[in-house]
Amino acid sequence: MNKIPLIVVCGPTASGKTAVSVELAKRYNGEVVSADSMQIYKGLNIATAKPDKSEMQGIPHHLIDFLEPDKSFSVADYVKMAKETINDIHSRNKMPVLCGGTGLYISSLVENVRFDDTGSDDTIRERLSREAKELGNHALWERLAQVDPETAQNVHENNLPRVIRALEVYELTGVKLSQHKINSRTEESAYNACIIGLTGADRDFLYNRINQRVDVMLQKGLVQECREVYDSGGLKTAHQAIGFKELIPYFKGECSLEECVDKIKLESRHYAKRQLTWFRKLNGVNWVNIDEFDSFEKILKNIEKIVAKTEIMCYNIF
Repeated sequence: MNKIPLIVVCGPTASGKTAVSVELAKRYNGEVVSADSMQIYKGLNIATAKPDKSEMQGIPHHLIDFLEPDKSFSVADYVKMAKETINDIHSRNKMPVLCGGTGLYISSLVENVRFDDTGSDDTIRERLSREAKELGNHALWERLAQVDPETAQNVHENNLPRVIRALEVYELTGVKLSQHKINSRTEESAYNACIIGLTGADRDFLYNRINQRVDVMLQKGLVQECREVYDSGGLKTAHQAIGFKELIPYFKGECSLEECVDKIKLESRHYAKRQLTWFRKLNGVNWVNIDEFDSFEKILKNIEKIVAKTEIMCYNIF
């Protein structure tokens, strides 16, 4: 099987994935494929940290800003589109560079997860949704922990759609969602992937970068952008983006802007921890502690050495 070469740049928020992926695409004659579950939606450009034209530096970026905010989009949808995009890039003798922080997207694509049709039942979902409102999210999560502890361990109780979906699958099939996922990983990956994980050896270093990033987003007009979206009643599906939902109490006059900004920074740090937990379970990640280098160029030189050590075919290295 001739595998498609693929460079993957993953890691927590504010770890510098966009800048690194663009530079790697420039050095290896590549194009960037986004793996971000919020950047797929139109709108909230600042809140979701979509790269602008200056950040892209002329490198084509795919799977960004293409979906209306009221549309649903599953991981299966993402994997299908990402495969088609990567195949197209590869067919043109370009290097696909996958970049993002949504671990489920990346692991499902790289590990060639098959999405078996486990079925769905609106009646079950509606009943579970009612129970969540009546009993609370934690009660449903505890039920999931009893029947499928592996899935419950990886799903926060406030991620209600995923909790409900896991319970729905169990009721429909009698098989745990975690077991379905194991069964789905029986086919070999289509990619010869070099996975680069960006992080910081010092947790406070990464947290400070997150705080600084939020400050920059505010300077760019985060509040104004989110206010316009809030006033328009838009972003029904993408409204959970960090940076938007935390400002809603401010728009309602319930909290000060300072309190909401602090909440954005806190939730971003919590999200970074969840991202790291996910990526540390992904096989074959070459971790790069960006705080161990005193320049961006040295980070890139280190990554180039990692790429050189892998059996990945690179095009037109400059």
